[in-house]
Amino acid sequence: MIEEFVEKLKRSIEIERKAQIEAMLNEIKRLSGEERERRGNAILNLNGKIVDEEFGYKLVKYGRRRKIVTNINVGDLVLVSRGNPLKSDLVGVVAEKGERYLVVALENVPNWALKDVRIDLYANDVTFRRWLENLENLRESGFKALKLALGLEKPKKCEKVEFEPFDRSLNHSQIRAVSLALGSDFFLIHGPFGTGKTRTLAEVVRQEVKRGNRVLATAESNVAVDNLVELLKDLNVVRLGHPSRVTQDLRLKTLSARVREHEMYGEVEELRRKAERLMGLRERFRKPTPALRRGLSDDEILELAEKKRGARGVSWKVVRSMAEWIKLNRLIDEILERARRMEENIAKEIVESADVVLATNSTAFTIDCYFDVAVIDEATQSTIPSVLIPINKADKFVLAGDHKQLPPTVLKAEELKKTLFEILIEMYVDHSVMLEVQYRMNEKLMDFPNREFYDGKLKAHESVRNITLKDLGVKNARWRVLDPKEVLVFIDTSKCPNRWERQRRGSTSRENELEARIVKRVVEGLKRIGVQREWIGVITPYDDQVDLLRTLVDVEVNTVDGYQGREKEVVIVSFVRSNRRGDIGFLEDLRRLNVALTRAKRKLVLIGDSETLSSHETYSRLIGFVKKEGFFVSYC
Repeated sequence: MIEEFVEKLKRSIEIERKAQIEAMLNEIKRLSGEERERRGNAILNLNGKIVDEEFGYKLVKYGRRRKIVTNINVGDLVLVSRGNPLKSDLVGVVAEKGERYLVVALENVPNWALKDVRIDLYANDVTFRRWLENLENLRESGFKALKLALGLEKPKKCEKVEFEPFDRSLNHSQIRAVSLALGSDFFLIHGPFGTGKTRTLAEVVRQEVKRGNRVLATAESNVAVDNLVELLKDLNVVRLGHPSRVTQDLRLKTLSARVREHEMYGEVEELRRKAERLMGLRERFRKPTPALRRGLSDDEILELAEKKRGARGVSWKVVRSMAEWIKLNRLIDEILERARRMEENIAKEIVESADVVLATNSTAFTIDCYFDVAVIDEATQSTIPSVLIPINKADKFVLAGDHKQLPPTVLKAEELKKTLFEILIEMYVDHSVMLEVQYRMNEKLMDFPNREFYDGKLKAHESVRNITLKDLGVKNARWRVLDPKEVLVFIDTSKCPNRWERQRRGSTSRENELEARIVKRVVEGLKRIGVQREWIGVITPYDDQVDLLRTLVDVEVNTVDGYQGREKEVVIVSFVRSNRRGDIGFLEDLRRLNVALTRAKRKLVLIGDSETLSSHETYSRLIGFVKKEGFFVSYC
């Protein structure tokens, strides 16, 4: 049964891999560079310079004067090109991101790749390969997780473990979650929006380290890994990969920084300097190009030089020069290989001596050692093959997430959407705790998603229960929609003659011009009364609406999926759908609604056609809730 399940996973991975690569190539073919940049999937007109080297990769800083607005993030695989991207095979990984630049790690840097280049978001084939290879090499811990999921093995009973919290501000449900996580062979921390699941996970890590255990802490995204590093930075931790946040504290915890601090690293640098000096010396001699060597092998050239002879029309003088180049080149290769091995040994020593190793699920595949515990954040955004990577490297595991919010992003292989967290929480509810106190938002903003998705179990902490924009010094406004004391607003377009959604030619997405203009009016009005642009987020379910809105407003605009795990003081949601059929499309996935409604801290402005949306009972209840508890206004 397990073998069949693993084979099914492998087939799903291949289906998804092909679908993602195909989708990426099709979009590059179909859209111009400018259109792809507007969608956040490409960056144009970049110039680069090599700024550093790490583990054999050249770090190239690509920048331009114009600000970069993009979905490309640290850890993403990108395609570097000049002209037609489909003719390039220069692929790298984003190592750092700023307002006007990206740093990309590349194995080699051709001269053309430094002037007027384009960078495209690329399908990450490496991740798929790691998923497959991990499934081929499952250990006992990996098999055990699958046996639990398939009901072939029963878990041990959870035992409560008494502990002294390091974090004194943990609430009752967080303490209960940590206590049971410490006393079980696997555990699930269900953390709805703003309930502090990452802080709870950090406490689990600290308690496990206190017990003498080594911990592997992972998440699906670099941002979530950075959040954990931030909370654990006073421990002996090492962070694999490049941090998304460019802060000194995080940089000092990276493996590359720890390697450079090591007492033996000076020898690595000396070897590299020696190799560079020899490279300069090598330039004095003739490089044995195919035209010069005329079919002679390196060994044949060395032998001819020893005998002071030429051959095949190549003079002895040229043979001797090529021989010197070959000798120096071999010596350079040998020195660089020694430096590489020494650097790898230093890195291995640092990883093996750390109490906590932090990485994305995918990067954890590269770790060549095993742990007592794997602690995995964002487990409900991780496919089973992804989450099995850290699980396969530890004796027990703790997963944290919220299966009431969005599942992993999957294009075609629907089987990959069902997460291990979701399967296990349905089967073993006694091995889970739901965190019940939220610290993000005003109670009025919490109420509807709390009733609809969490059986009313959530409570707003007193520190956020009544927060509004008024607390931040925002002024009053004539238009009631902008009133800082109005926390929940719905702007209804159902009476407007120009309310309808539309589709661009060749696109499967949707956009709504009227809603986009309303968003612009709301954003500009908020800024006039003192709301800072960094406090405002605009969310919409459709890529084409994101594209349209980014041309109209200078605040952060993204899809619902792009905002998962994020928060803003003010969130404006454009639902887009408006048609006579009452068709709301993929808004029917209520987890998407849950995410959209739970990003705002102090004010939420919803914009949509109430008639179209009310065709679905949940949206109908939402509109009824706003009419009763918030401010519902017709735009026309």
